[in-house]
Order: sequence, then C-alpha cells, then structure tokens
Amino acid sequence: MTVQFRHELKYPLNYADYLTVRQRLRAVLHKDPNADKNGEYKIRSLYFDTPEDKALLDKLNGTAIREKFRIRLYNNDSSHIKLEKKTKVNGLGNKQSAKLTAEQALAVTAGEWDWMINHENELVREFYVKLKCQRLEPKVLVDYIREPFVFDAGNVRVTLDREIRTGNARGNWLTDEGITLPTSENAYLMEVKYDNFLPALIKDIIQLDSRRAAAFSKYAICRKYG
Repeated sequence: MTVQFRHELKYPLNYADYLTVRQRLRAVLHKDPNADKNGEYKIRSLYFDTPEDKALLDKLNGTAIREKFRIRLYNNDSSHIKLEKKTKVNGLGNKQSAKLTAEQALAVTAGEWDWMINHENELVREFYVKLKCQRLEPKVLVDYIREPFVFDAGNVRVTLDREIRTGNARGNWLTDEGITLPTSENAYLMEVKYDNFLPALIKDIIQLDSRRAAAFSKYAICRKYG
C-alpha cells in the first residue's frame, strides 16, 4: 500500500485574524461536503500515549519521525467514529483511519481488546499490538469546532478550528458525560494541508502580516490540563 504524505502548515490566530481569513476562505473556496448547514462540524478526539508520554515528548522535542493514535467522534454521532493514526516524517504528514462502532470504541478504553486480534482492518490490528507492546492508554479528550474548506488544485484542505476544550476520558466519553473545559491558549487555529504544491491563490488568501506558520498541537496544549 502506497502511503501518501502531505504538507501541513499551522497558524495560531487571534480573533481578528480568524474573522479576516474566514471571510476570504468563504468567498473563494468550497465548503467541505461533510460539514453541516453552517459549514462546520464538531470533533471529539480521545488521544492515546505511552505511560512515559512518548508521543507528547516526541512532539515537544521536534522528533523527525513520530506517530500518535486517537479515536475520533464527529458531531456527537456514535455512528461516525474512527480510529486514526497520525504519522509525521520530516514535517510531512499522513493519516490512516478505520471505522469503529461505539461498542468497539468503548471496549478499547475499557481494556477489552481481544476482538481486535483478527480484525479485518490492518490499522486496528496494529493498534492492538501497540496497546499491548507500548502500553498505550487514554490520555486526554480534545473537543473543538471545525470549519473546513477544500480546493481541487493541489488537493488543498484549509480548516479553521475554534473553541478548543480539554477533559479526561471517564465513563461514556462518547456522550456529554465526557465533560470538557476551555483551554486558555490560542483559541483559533488555521491548518493548511496540500499534496505537492500550494496554489498562489491559496497563499494569498491565507497570508496574514501578523502571522507565520508555527508548531502547534492541540494534543500538547490540552495535556497541560490533564
């Protein structure tokens, strides 16, 4: 299987910058067809890490090759849950995913893993091995609202994230029992992902005199609180 790596740029924004770039994006780019009538969707991610916090430390130290696993819920819809593996190699990113049921997602956090051993999806089987061998465990819930845009040339995807919240994975974290609290840092984030080139039009749209691409991790930010 060929693994496609993509360029990823992140821009922490203040509220004024967020309003400016959102207006530009709405005027030129297409909304993601998976978004709701407002052009948005809610994301809840449960991140996993080793007892020694390898994924977190790799991110903070800028390790060239790193990976992290998460289970992601979209729009509070328990029929739309994915296991995801994010890989970074020298600044380029790749995401692999596998669909999970609500029962399977909760079984993972309950330590019930036998169903994963012979699962048809390779990523689920890999996750099982990492849970056992690396002792991966749930670390933190990360909630936010995302407004996604797409542009065909360059296979560009630009997303605006806001209302980043954090919490512990206790009880049925797929529901509102998984209570989250707002973080105090960088309330707005723009992410730009593309394949081999970034069209000049997109470069112009995302250009902000006061902002430059910077390292940013919602996982790392939210781990400060738990």
